[in-house]
Amino acid sequence: MTNLAPHICKNADMAGVHPNPDDLLVLLAVARTGRYVSAAEELGINHTTISRRITTLERALGGRVLSRGPAGWELTDLGRAALTAAEAVESAVRSLAGDERGGQVLQGVVRMSATDGFSAYLAAPAVAEVRRRHPGIMVEIIATTRRASPQRSGLDLEIVVGEPSVRRARAMPLGDYVLGLYGTRPYFDAHGIPRSPADLADHPLVYFVDSMLQVDDLDLAPSFVPTMRESVTSTNVFVHVEATRAAAGIGLLPCFMADRHPDLIRVLPGSVAVRLTYWLVARPETLRRPEVTVLVDALRTRVRSERAALLGEPSAHQQD
Repeated sequence: MTNLAPHICKNADMAGVHPNPDDLLVLLAVARTGRYVSAAEELGINHTTISRRITTLERALGGRVLSRGPAGWELTDLGRAALTAAEAVESAVRSLAGDERGGQVLQGVVRMSATDGFSAYLAAPAVAEVRRRHPGIMVEIIATTRRASPQRSGLDLEIVVGEPSVRRARAMPLGDYVLGLYGTRPYFDAHGIPRSPADLADHPLVYFVDSMLQVDDLDLAPSFVPTMRESVTSTNVFVHVEATRAAAGIGLLPCFMADRHPDLIRVLPGSVAVRLTYWLVARPETLRRPEVTVLVDALRTRVRSERAALLGEPSAHQQD
């Protein structure tokens, strides 16, 4: 990595004041959250203090460290140079808080958003594993199905469906999952089992509320079953699962959720298998936080370990 310290020191000498380490840590918090208010909450101070400290830091360095962008506050070239020093300060402070074996103690709050199913069956177990190894890390999970936010203020990580278009952020694929068609034995006894895609015209579909769906890939999924009419619709995928189990119709469901229920039978797996991808989105500055890094690693591990379930590999209760 390029040594940026001389660049910072040069600016500081020009202004005649050396930067305060506390002000550098404030810059670090703003860079990670994109908002003064969120940084203030993280540091336990008010947002006017954040603004004052950033102004003091800019005076010390002799230039602007932040600029207002569409996604919140963004680092200038001088700000990115200062961020390297800020991370070094944070690392030095963390090194003082070692465990009895001299290892680093990780602590802090990590905030993430993810879809309902991912939150429950992938994120929650991953978070539990992180907590067992690092009790000082707290993770807040916001369950929501939406596009990647252009202003990811207040969030460290976002898990979205489909490749996002983002600025000032990194987007990384986590893994694929498959949607399939499911129903119950009582439903099929009453209405018959579809033997071909053409037979689906006689059955109602359980899926998302079309007018409220914000995710393009999920919006395209019903194109695989264009002849089906809507039955129960909801913004929550757990409602889809339970409505399908209650024989409200045939559900277009994530296999890793539906296959947990032995009363759900998958139909037409060779004809209808909608493959989608989970993506992780975060600011580059956020991804350098050790507590975020361990969570990302845990999420990747969990997704890899659940690959077969995510892809809906055939099981005994599925049939053509």
